[in-house]
This record gives sequence, structure tokens and C-alpha cells, in this order.
Amino acid sequence: MINLNLKYENLLGELKKEFDFVPDIAVILGSGLGDFIKQVSVIKSISTSSLPGYPHSTIPGHEGKIHFAKSQGKLLLVFQGRIHIYEGYPLSECILPVYISHKLGCKKMILTNAAGGINPTFTPGDLMLADSLNGISIKRELTDLIGISSLTGNLNFFNFPSVLLNSIIKKAALEEKIDLKEGTYWYTKGPSYETPAEIKMIRKFGGDAVGMSTVHEAVLSAYLGMETTAVSCITNYAAGITNKKLDHAEVTETANMVKDKFERLLKKAVSMI
Repeated sequence: MINLNLKYENLLGELKKEFDFVPDIAVILGSGLGDFIKQVSVIKSISTSSLPGYPHSTIPGHEGKIHFAKSQGKLLLVFQGRIHIYEGYPLSECILPVYISHKLGCKKMILTNAAGGINPTFTPGDLMLADSLNGISIKRELTDLIGISSLTGNLNFFNFPSVLLNSIIKKAALEEKIDLKEGTYWYTKGPSYETPAEIKMIRKFGGDAVGMSTVHEAVLSAYLGMETTAVSCITNYAAGITNKKLDHAEVTETANMVKDKFERLLKKAVSMI
């Protein structure tokens, strides 16, 4: 087991020197979605590379910055880029943005990601609000990592998704005239994309979109008692849905194409929280 308080004591100390505030909402921005930060008033930014023990961002579309910002009268803690297991980082580092948010007193978490569409009614450019996750393996790993006993039976876990935040995001989509899909986000570790056979299996078990992040963040965030929600940008068809070869450039390209829609939805939702 890892004592996260001890492991990140110095890092938290440095952050509290930089950000002397309690954020209303924390936001983790996924691949290609980092431009949301241009839609809010940034008060202070810090490069994660300057923080002791914070992993370096290695993936295009993830800037590796933490911002203290303000939007619609709300104080935001925005992570521009996340940490992935497929980059070679341990789970104890991949959950760091959630841990930081919790330690700074934040009570609400919005997770975003780029995902491959499995549901046949989804097309690249759609936005999907997660109504469930596949989380059994991640719950076991978190239990082993930080000693959360009986995580599968902890009622806090079933706070995902937050009924409050999901209802707000749906209202925001209606007001902004955005066609918001809903479905199950399915997590895989990567780094390689899923095979067509794996996508068939995921679809059979109810997955609507697939990606390589978010679930461990959502499980821990909900376990810690934070109101938690997740929005996916469907950036490509999952393997085997079409004959097109998958690549990360397509992910960021599609995210850039729909960033206006994504940013409008997120900004409106923040104003309504």
C-alpha cells in the first residue's frame, strides 16, 4: 500500500503556495480538448514539470499545466492534460489530479476525454455523457494501491455518475442546442488501440465508447465523496467499426473540429453548477 499523503507531501506544499483557494469545480481536460482554458479567465498557471514528483506529460494534446481560473463566478482548478497508465506511469501517479483536487477542498469533478465510438448511432464529433463505467479491475487496483477496503461495496462509489451534475450537463446541452449522447464509457489500459475482436466483446457487454483514461479517476473521485461526471468527445470509430486505421492524429484533429461545441457545453454547465 502507498501512503499518498506522504508520497505527495512536498508537491501539495508547493501547490498550496501557488494556489491559495478552494476550487468550486475541478476539470480534467482530455486529448485535444485543452483549448477550453481559453474560454475562462486564468488567474494563475503552473507547469506540472515544476512540481516535485509530478509526472511529465508525453502525449500530444496534453500540455502538462494546472490552472487556477474563474468562469461564471465559479473558481476552477483546470488540469490541461492528464497522466496515463500507457505512458508507463503507475496508478498512484495517474490519479494525482483527483487527489490534488480533493486535498484542495474541491467537491465537484468534471472529467473529459477523447474516446472511440462503439455504439452504431455514434459518429465522430458527437459528445457523450457517461451514465456508467466498467470499473471492476480498476476498483481492485485502487484497493491494492491505497488500501481502500471493500471498495466495491462502498456506497460512495455508486455516486458515479452524479445525478446532480449529469442533470445539469443535460440541461446545458438543451440550452446550447447540442445533441448530447449518453452511454457507457469502457476503459482499457493501452497503449495499443483495441482490436476489432475486443471491440465486439466490449459492445456485447454494453460499452458505447472506449478510451484509455477516466475510469480510475472517476472511481477514486466518487469514493472520496466528490460529485463526479464525465463527458467524452467521440473522435473516431472504434477498431473494426470501419476499415480505417486508427491513429492519435485523428483523435486530436476531430477534437479540434468540435472544440467549439465542447467548450460551449462545458462553459454553460459550469455556469449552472
